[in-house]
Amino acid sequence: MPDARRIDAVLLLVALVWGSSYLAAKTVTAAIPVLALLFARYAISALACVALVAARRGFRRWTREETRAGALLGVTQAAVLVLETYGVAHTSAANAGLIISLTIVLTPLLDRAGGRGRLPLRFFLATGVCALAIGLLVSGRGLHTPQVGDVLILAAAVVRAGHVALVGRLTTGRAMDPLRLTTVQTVVGTALFLVPALDGLPELARSSATTWTQLIYLALFCSVFAFLAQTWAVQRTSASRASLLLGTEPIWAVAVGIGLGGERLTVVAALGAALMVAGTYWGQAIERAHRTTVKDDAPRPAPALTG
Repeated sequence: MPDARRIDAVLLLVALVWGSSYLAAKTVTAAIPVLALLFARYAISALACVALVAARRGFRRWTREETRAGALLGVTQAAVLVLETYGVAHTSAANAGLIISLTIVLTPLLDRAGGRGRLPLRFFLATGVCALAIGLLVSGRGLHTPQVGDVLILAAAVVRAGHVALVGRLTTGRAMDPLRLTTVQTVVGTALFLVPALDGLPELARSSATTWTQLIYLALFCSVFAFLAQTWAVQRTSASRASLLLGTEPIWAVAVGIGLGGERLTVVAALGAALMVAGTYWGQAIERAHRTTVKDDAPRPAPALTG
C-alpha cells in the first residue's frame, strides 16, 4: 500500500489539473458545441485507455464487477461533465471552479460507506459558510437572479459529490483495476454522447489546432489521468478524504481564470471566493478530525486480503 503522502500528492495534482480545466473547457465551448466537445473528450480518452490496457502484459478479461461498476460510474461521470461544461459555458471559469468546490462539503454527507456516524454540528456550520459564499459569488455585480451557468455548476457539485461517494462504495475493499474501470467509464461516455453530438461533428472536424490541443488536454489529463488517479486514491483512502484533498481545485481555477483568462473578481465576489475556500478547508479539518476520532474508538478490523 502506498503511503499517505503519495496519495495526497496525486490528489493535489488532480486538483491542479481540474482547476485549469474550466478555462480550457470555456475556451473550447466558444468554438464548438458542448455535446461535440464532450464526445471528442470521451472518444480520445477511450482510445487512450484501450491503448494502455492493450499495452499491458498478462491481458485478462474484465470481471463482471468491474464492468458493472464502470458502466454505472460512466453514467454518473457523464452527468457531472454535462452539467459542468454547460455551466462553465455560461459563467466565468473562476466562478465555476469555486462553486464546484461545494463538492468538498457535500461528499461527507453522502459518503456513509465508512460508517463514521453523525457529523458534528460545526461541519454544518462550515457548509453554511460555503452556501453564503455561493450567494456572494453569484451576486458579485449586484443582487440579481443567479446566472444559469452558476445554477448548473451548483447542480454539478451535488452530482459530483454523489459520484465520488459512489466510487468509494463500489471500489473500496474490492479487487478492481483502476485502468479497466476508467476504460469502461470512457467507453460508456463515448456511447452516450455519440448520437447527441452528431449535429456538431462538422464543426468539430473544422476546428483549429488550438481547439484540438485543448481537447486533447481535457481528454488525456483532465479525464484519463484524473479518473485513474481519483479511482486509485479512493481505493486507498476514504471517498470523503479524496474529495477533501481536492480542496485546492478552486484556488487553481481562480488563478488560471484571472492569470490566463483575464477574468476579474469584484470585491463582493472576492469575499465570496475567500469564504468558499475558508469554508471548504474548515469542513475538511472537521471531517478529518471526526473520522480520526471514530476510527480510533472503533474495534481494529482484521487485515484485509488483497489480490
